[in-house]
Amino acid sequence: MFENLTQRLETIFQNLRRRGKLSEQDVDAVMREVRLALLEADVHYSVVKDFVARVRERSVGHEVSEALNPAQQVVKIVHEELIATLGEPARLNLTGPKPWVVMLVGLQGSGKTTATAKLARILRGQGERVMLVAADPYRPAAVKQLQTLGDKVGVTVFHEEGVKPPDLAAHAFDSAQKGGYTVVLIDTAGRSQLDDALMNELRAITAKVKPVDILLVVDSMIGQEALRVAQGFRDTVTLTGLIMTKMDGDSRGGAAISIRSVTGVPIKYLATGETIEAIEAYDPSRLSGRILGMGDMIGLIEKAQQAYDEKSAREQAEKMLGGSFTLEDFANQLRQMRKMGPLASILEMLPGQLGQAARSIDPKDAERQLKQTEAIINSMTRQERRDPDVLNASRRRRIARGCGMEVQDVNRLIKQFREAQKLFKTIQKTGGKRMPRLFG
Repeated sequence: MFENLTQRLETIFQNLRRRGKLSEQDVDAVMREVRLALLEADVHYSVVKDFVARVRERSVGHEVSEALNPAQQVVKIVHEELIATLGEPARLNLTGPKPWVVMLVGLQGSGKTTATAKLARILRGQGERVMLVAADPYRPAAVKQLQTLGDKVGVTVFHEEGVKPPDLAAHAFDSAQKGGYTVVLIDTAGRSQLDDALMNELRAITAKVKPVDILLVVDSMIGQEALRVAQGFRDTVTLTGLIMTKMDGDSRGGAAISIRSVTGVPIKYLATGETIEAIEAYDPSRLSGRILGMGDMIGLIEKAQQAYDEKSAREQAEKMLGGSFTLEDFANQLRQMRKMGPLASILEMLPGQLGQAARSIDPKDAERQLKQTEAIINSMTRQERRDPDVLNASRRRRIARGCGMEVQDVNRLIKQFREAQKLFKTIQKTGGKRMPRLFG
């Protein structure tokens, strides 16, 4: 997300840092560039106008003129004003009598059903007893999709065939109350603002079950249309929050920057990929850091903590430094890394020059190489994964045929693995034996 905007702003600020003291004309020139960058990123013109005016007002005052490093001070002001534009973070309103009802609404194709399951996974991880409600009888296979996702995250899915959604929601609430559930997530049917019958259905569901939160799921890739969608739904029901989906596919990101200012509805979650784990709580300060190329190390650490358990991390470190790290361990690490989400979303969290270098890598190429590596290792027998020394020419040909690749690809992987083993041994000889204590 934000690739185009981040690159533009990084270039602007690099040029700014080459200057010493900044005149009012220098600031105006920078603000013109920032304005163009934001407009090209599909940020709403009124949001851009207000943002640039606020930054300029602060940048031509004593805040910058008296600073030891004026360029850094301007970047700091842009960072702070971008946070203000993105709005305060908001969390689910889990207050009042249980079960708490959270209703998800949105257009067809916005990723609402998947977002419902992602939210269920988060809440279940927080110790809540979650019930999903399949309240979309109109889209073919909608109920089956939610049931499949419910099984995946380990939560109950409530559905009654032939029952109208408002009554279905009421029955689900009664069942959840009797069953000791703490949260009820209602996946409603996708609809447009022009569909009066379905919008009235939302009002009826709301009247029946009194949701503590009504979350609009918005596809970020529809750009400024997302603002009109939010305004349309807000006129029908009392929206309390937004879930922005498909953020990994939106290289501009203007909708996420604009939507809070234009609609007044807070963003609560960002969905950053197709996997069930690819969702994060909205944090404007961390998002601003990503937009400005500062990275998001806190987010990266959180993703790693979710993907890796402490025991596994300690065991892997001991194997690496003890010289017993195998291709089987390597395959396990790749699987764990995949749990962190799409590679593109991981790379963009890296800060500074490291982040710039990472963004020069084509995430699709990197993903393809990871998949090829996994395929090669999966084509090996358990003995071959644990003891690569047995990989003679005939075995390598068999492995290549099994994964649909060339023998050279297999040879390249083995060579890279050998080099990694040598690196681990070097670390061990130079004092790496103490490293496992970091995990204890």
